[in-house]
This record gives sequence, C-alpha cells and structure tokens, in this order.
Amino acid sequence: MALEEDVTAAVPDSEAGVYQCAGGEVLTVAPASVADVMGYLKGRGFDLFVDLTAVDRIASKGVIEVVYQLASTETSARLMIKAAADSGDPVVPSIASLWAGANWAERECWDMFGVRFEGHPDPRRILMYEEFVGHPLRKDYPYDKRQPLVEERDPINDPWPARELKAATADSPGEGGSKGR
Repeated sequence: MALEEDVTAAVPDSEAGVYQCAGGEVLTVAPASVADVMGYLKGRGFDLFVDLTAVDRIASKGVIEVVYQLASTETSARLMIKAAADSGDPVVPSIASLWAGANWAERECWDMFGVRFEGHPDPRRILMYEEFVGHPLRKDYPYDKRQPLVEERDPINDPWPARELKAATADSPGEGGSKGR
C-alpha cells in the first residue's frame, strides 16, 4: 500500500497527498492533523526528527507551509512533510512531545514566521528579544522597520562618554576594572 493510503487509513482527517520532489517523497497533510500523522510515521519507522522550518507562500497561496524532515535510522529513508497553515493565524499542533528536538525548532519557527504550535511546552521567542514586534522572515514584514534593542539616543547631543571617563570608570573598584583585585 502506498504512503498516501497508509496515512489516510491511519489518520482519516489528514487529507494526505504525496508527490515527488528532488528524488524524494513529499507528504502533504492538513495542519490540524500534524501531530497524529507524525505519531503514525514515528511508529512506522521514521524515528529521527531532522528539522522543521517554514516557507512563506502568502503572496502566491495565502499560506505559510510548515515543513518537517524525518528520517529512519533503520532504513535511511527520508521523508518531507508539509502542512499549509492559513497565513492569517498559522497554527499547527506541536510535535515536541514526540521528539524533544522539535522543541527549539518550533520556537524558532514561531519567532521567525509567526507559526503557533498548539500545546508547545515553552512558546517563548528563541532568537529575537521578547519586546520584538512581528516575525522577520515573513515576506510581509517591513524590510525597513526599526526595532532597537535599547532606547535610541541622539549621538550628536548625547554622545558616548569620553575615553577619559571610560578609562577612569574601568580602573575603579567594582566597575569591572583591574585595580583592587
């Protein structure tokens, strides 16, 4: 039986489809069925979570594709799984409970593309600071948006401290200087 039929039989609401790309199989599934399909595939021998990322297809299809890479340590087979989540509110179930290695990959995907992973144990940002607004790898993110890490200052009217002041501060005890140690 082919992969598409196997997955459909195991997870009827998966809307599974298969196509060939770059010499390998790509399995497409409904976003809501990701965790169930991944659980089935893990039991079928795809025991190694390799990677997870996203592809912004908002302009062409109105979706963000979440792309998973799995492998079998027994047969060396590899499989790509794609789930096209609605770009307005991209949500897919977390697979961090199946593979611990998916934890940080899902956090990165959230941080960069805005894909929420339902049931994720720690949905904080991982690459950008907490106050960052938006998701910088989405194509609709403004390329010229400024988000400084610290409050902006006027370098003309409020320049950095003079070198003499820095040197005096560095040599004083308790300020990171070497004197007094």
